[in-house]
Amino acid sequence: MAVSRTEKRILNVYALPVVVDPAELSGGTAVVIDVLRACTTIVYALAAGAKEIIPCLEVSEALELAGRYPLSEVLLGGERQGLMIEGFDLGNSPREYRPEVVSGKTIIFTTTNGTRALDRCRQAQRVYLAGFVNVSAVCQKLTGCDRIHIICAGTRGEFSRDDVLLAGLIVEKLASRSGESYILNAQAITARENWRQAMPLPRVLEAEPIPPEMLTKCLRDTPGGRHVIAVGCEEDLWDAAQIDRFDVVPELDPGRFVIRLAS
Repeated sequence: MAVSRTEKRILNVYALPVVVDPAELSGGTAVVIDVLRACTTIVYALAAGAKEIIPCLEVSEALELAGRYPLSEVLLGGERQGLMIEGFDLGNSPREYRPEVVSGKTIIFTTTNGTRALDRCRQAQRVYLAGFVNVSAVCQKLTGCDRIHIICAGTRGEFSRDDVLLAGLIVEKLASRSGESYILNAQAITARENWRQAMPLPRVLEAEPIPPEMLTKCLRDTPGGRHVIAVGCEEDLWDAAQIDRFDVVPELDPGRFVIRLAS
């Protein structure tokens, strides 16, 4: 339902999926964030020409589903404890998902945090996936939406500042520069303050671009960043810090539970 020009829209942030009541998302637009790394990797995969991504909660579910496809059409991707799963084709590093590997393929995908955050959004009307790498394209999709719910995946069930920083950037972009008025929940206000404190004022105001070196440094000092470094995938921080590298927006069909490029 559209709101009048004088009525404020709702913009909520949730620092973890477990704090979201799935029923609250009904009829609204959800944005799932897992900067390190599921959402970033999915953006890379679809930008590289993957046909679709099918998220699964469990490894056994992914293996069973992949068995229904011809071998030439499907790839298994994802991680457990940050590492590629035995018997899978790909891990959870964005740079693995190159055009020569994934173009035209269905990717069955399971991760520790991101796919569970997606599962929380089955009652939403629309579900987009965001990373720093496609943040402006996501914000463009959100302009005009009445009820926006940003869900941070976190790291192993705990709050992770990498996701909250991106949530804060989205809040900043929408609340400051879209021309819309929003009612922000407490976590949205906190996320926005986190972003403002992390970046110099000219970069917060987008008067100057944010170089990947600066954002990579921020990502290193987060629970998600430390975990990625610990499992030997430090280069993924750089890949995740490429602000607006892509103009594609992954969209989850909540009913079919399949991710494709948003139209």
